[in-house]
Amino acid sequence: MEELIEIGKRAKKAAGQLGNLNTEQKNKILMRVADLLEEQADAILKANEKDLEMGREMGLTGAIVDRLTLSRERISGIAGGLREIVQLDDPIGEIEEMKKRPNGLLIGKKRVPLGVVGVIYESRPNVTADVAGLCIKTGNVCVLRGGKEAFQSNNSIVKIFHEAIGGLGLDQHMVQLVQNTDRESAVAMMKLNDYLDILIPRGGAGLIKAVVQNSTVPVIETGVGNCHVYVDEAADREKAVAIVYNAKTHRPGVCNAAESLLIHRDVAESLLPLIGKALAEGGVEIRGDETTCRLIPGAVPATEEDWGTEYLDLVISSKVVGSVEEAVEHINHYGTMHSESIVTENYSHAQYFLDRVDAAAVYVNASTRFTDGFEFGYGAEIGISTQKLHARGPMGLRELTTNKYVIYGSGQIR
Repeated sequence: MEELIEIGKRAKKAAGQLGNLNTEQKNKILMRVADLLEEQADAILKANEKDLEMGREMGLTGAIVDRLTLSRERISGIAGGLREIVQLDDPIGEIEEMKKRPNGLLIGKKRVPLGVVGVIYESRPNVTADVAGLCIKTGNVCVLRGGKEAFQSNNSIVKIFHEAIGGLGLDQHMVQLVQNTDRESAVAMMKLNDYLDILIPRGGAGLIKAVVQNSTVPVIETGVGNCHVYVDEAADREKAVAIVYNAKTHRPGVCNAAESLLIHRDVAESLLPLIGKALAEGGVEIRGDETTCRLIPGAVPATEEDWGTEYLDLVISSKVVGSVEEAVEHINHYGTMHSESIVTENYSHAQYFLDRVDAAAVYVNASTRFTDGFEFGYGAEIGISTQKLHARGPMGLRELTTNKYVIYGSGQIR
């Protein structure tokens, strides 16, 4: 598409300038954006209301609407995230190692930007600011393609970035938003090899699968979170109820929310009714195996599909297992390598779970909801990688860099 070709050309040009800004210059951009976000909150909220109105017409409900909705508090949180990024160390230019070879060559590894980062995402305006902020700090130009349901909100935030960047006499095309929200624009981005250095999808399983399978641009796979909480036979009862409830209900529409409960059979009779009561009070539908349905009033029978489903809603699957080994086997079969948690007071069970579960983040006695750039101290995240190359888990500043070898000689020839 012509629009994307032009965006790509502008991005490559802007990359030359952004990649050579010093830390102070990049931080100045971010601080100015943070201030403008709060100063122009009324305009952002008006734009967001247009999106919400369109969303209601489209029939959007529940978790999707929650992800789409902005408030003054959320805007302040977005601004606060940018200020946190300012406080973080800038990895660009860092020399990771320098060694001298027998021939006298000094060979070092230096942190450099990836270049131009493309992101395709759905219904979360905060992603616009988070991604742009992280990219600016790491010297990367970003090309953003949000969903049509959040277009007005995204546009209002990008305009603020343009105002801040342009106001400092810099190329505002360091941050660009694709104006065409048709499916064709997403497909075209996947083929933009001449301009994009990396493509990151953030959204539901369908979007991520489409990008991974069809992109010719290198992809970092993020986001799909079929996350589990396993309540062990040695679990503390109060911790178990609180952790399961928080992991499921705190924000059910995000990728680090728990989608499945596993519980040891020796504590199922006493603990499942308590957990079920708490979840029911939170409006959660429980889809369980035979034992779950017997112990929790209102639970409905689970199907095979339920064990592998990311609901992103107030629904959870529940299964009784006979051991920590069986729990780990179930998780590694049905999980998406995102975030998994065990509730236990048994050290060996905790270590077995930590060692054997294959996921980006594995917890002992804590909610899966902590898998987040802010909570991990990164200021924000560009996504949560569920793959193993080149990043895994919440992607902060370092994950948006690559390395360059720098070699100092004194006339050596080979």
